[in-house]
Amino acid sequence: MLPEKKQVLIVDDEPNLRKILAAQLSRDGYDVMTAEDGAEGLSLLRENHIDLVVTDLKMPKVDGMELLREALKEHPGLPVILITAHGTVDTAVEALKTGAFDYLTKPFDKDEVRQVVAKALMTRQLGELDATEPAHTSGARFGIIGSSSQLSDLYTVLERVADTPTTVLITGESGTGKELVARALHDHSTRRDKPFIKVNCAAIPKELIESELFGYERGAFTGAVSSKPGRFELANGGTLFLDEIGEIPVEMQVKLLRALQESEFERVGGIKTMHVDVRLVAATNRDLKKLIAAGTFREDLFYRLNVVPIRLPALRERATDIPLLVEHFLTKFNERLKKQVLGCDVDAMLQLTRHSWPGNIRELENVVERAVLFCDGPSIRAADLPAEVRSSDVLRSPNDTPLPSATLPTDSGLKEHVKLAMSRLERDLVSRALGQTSGNVTHAARLLKISRKGLQLKMKELGLREAHDPSPGSGDRPEGGDGELS
Repeated sequence: MLPEKKQVLIVDDEPNLRKILAAQLSRDGYDVMTAEDGAEGLSLLRENHIDLVVTDLKMPKVDGMELLREALKEHPGLPVILITAHGTVDTAVEALKTGAFDYLTKPFDKDEVRQVVAKALMTRQLGELDATEPAHTSGARFGIIGSSSQLSDLYTVLERVADTPTTVLITGESGTGKELVARALHDHSTRRDKPFIKVNCAAIPKELIESELFGYERGAFTGAVSSKPGRFELANGGTLFLDEIGEIPVEMQVKLLRALQESEFERVGGIKTMHVDVRLVAATNRDLKKLIAAGTFREDLFYRLNVVPIRLPALRERATDIPLLVEHFLTKFNERLKKQVLGCDVDAMLQLTRHSWPGNIRELENVVERAVLFCDGPSIRAADLPAEVRSSDVLRSPNDTPLPSATLPTDSGLKEHVKLAMSRLERDLVSRALGQTSGNVTHAARLLKISRKGLQLKMKELGLREAHDPSPGSGDRPEGGDGELS
């Protein structure tokens, strides 16, 4: 059972089924709301925070498919479970390809309901650690925001491999946007009109992972009252995204390797060989080479997955993208919270760029939402940021005085403000780092978490080389020593 109490919405026109499901899920520790048809379900969904929807497929007014489409349009990432009679299984499978999380076939038992609901909520919880919604900001490439050198390298790789069948392994910390990159690979390929099926391997009990990926035949195990396709079948013609691939049990990795190499497999309890055309994208925040050394991940599977490796940088490694991300989130939360916050003042932006961001982009999004909510003026100030961000190890000027807040030009739009703030921010950060280290380029680069060469180029670009050239005896040493300006 998940530690947090989640809100589940049950939508069904059969009063008895609503009552039975509501009673069971309430006993399992969930807060439950019910609706007698899809129209009422959509109304409740718009008025309340809902973590999961369980809906019948066949209903008057608004049926389950329409409810699914509207729910996902308004709440991307919301798990929706369909309830279907045996005769409408094909429609339920189509719903999975549309974006439903799973389906239950009548009659179902309480253990099956419990497993599917827990898996759906755990998948969403784990997904929220990494996924960010696609960006519609002008200038975003592949739905990804950023213009740093790290992202330029990423864009180059995506351009090369998106429209190919090649397997891709995405690595990076939680919150760096691995699912966003997986979707970009799918959306910019000829498979874009086919299914994009996501499986979070960390959310599935080890004993269920085989049936989840490859499906099962009726009678294969207790509770298998009908046959059910696995995620490989559902993704046929499209893309299968295996998130947290490092969590797959080692005994299952042989079958996964065969499915990747031969594009064929058998359902659990079945004898018929299934053939599929699936492009696989995998992701992990773990070091698979360490898992190989520990004997919990197969080396041959690693090399089969690692055809094209993509490492996503942590947000602290691409701090110059933070103003662009802040702009995107400001637009989003201004609309959602009915606010008109224009941007951040310089001190607030300095705090944001110097924070270590252990939660990466998801953490930044949450911080901006809170700041917009509590901001009373036209710009976010440092005081509007949460304490953990304000207490970051911020660079100080030599006399330890804060920078004055900049006056924003009134004839410019948000993007111009962001560009101006970004330019001023880079100059201020470099100046402070050099001042704090008495002009020692190597020490300043280490403080800024960039390479020494990168800092030298940035100083030249900003016209700061001469201004911070240390006098003889200042501590900078010649070439080959600790650091120098030239």
